[in-house]
Amino acid sequence: MEYLLKGLWDAVWLVISLDPDMMQIIMMSLQVSGIAVLLAGVLGVSAGTYLGLRPLNRVRLLTKLVYTFMGFPPVVAGLVVLLILSAQGPLGYLQLLFTPGAMIIVQTVLAFPIITGLTMMGIREKDSEVRDTVLSLGASGLQLAWTVIREARYAIMGALVAGFGRVVAEVGAVMLVGGNIHGYTQVMTTAIVQETRQGNFEFAIGLGLVLMMIAFIFNSIFYRLQSGVGRY
Repeated sequence: MEYLLKGLWDAVWLVISLDPDMMQIIMMSLQVSGIAVLLAGVLGVSAGTYLGLRPLNRVRLLTKLVYTFMGFPPVVAGLVVLLILSAQGPLGYLQLLFTPGAMIIVQTVLAFPIITGLTMMGIREKDSEVRDTVLSLGASGLQLAWTVIREARYAIMGALVAGFGRVVAEVGAVMLVGGNIHGYTQVMTTAIVQETRQGNFEFAIGLGLVLMMIAFIFNSIFYRLQSGVGRY
């Protein structure tokens, strides 16, 4: 028990003292995941809005595909991106494999269907509520779309938060395409795996605590948005 408490204290001290190696790994994680969610957000919100405003019977197949890929196994996504970016792959000439760019790509792939699906559900819910009212006031199709998007803004923000929470905790896919290179492509999740294997439990626990804090913060934001707190 004493060993466990000492390990936990050492881990907390590493976080409090802003250990340079730990901070570099944390910043890389936030940078990669942040850019990935930004890209997935632009694509996913656009796609989710398009699908949400269309009659369900016209986009039934696309809707099923979105729901399917919301549960896309991360390792499979990593494998697909690895094959595409490998030297023999169609995008091998870009030489992105084992770079932060490759990790951004795979995280974008994972976040895109989640953001699309949650946005689509939010848009459909609000569309059914405001369509008749807005159209009765003589609004055009574009005005209807903008009104629905505004009404669904909390659902859209929740989709972005959920997408970030999904990718920042990912390990298998980013390890496949990033290589877990120390000081270059190592992020919190892959560093935890490596440090644990090497017996550096204090460092691994410290990263785990930071990752849990980030997950708690973003899940709290997601809960707040989904509960509609702050609507005024």
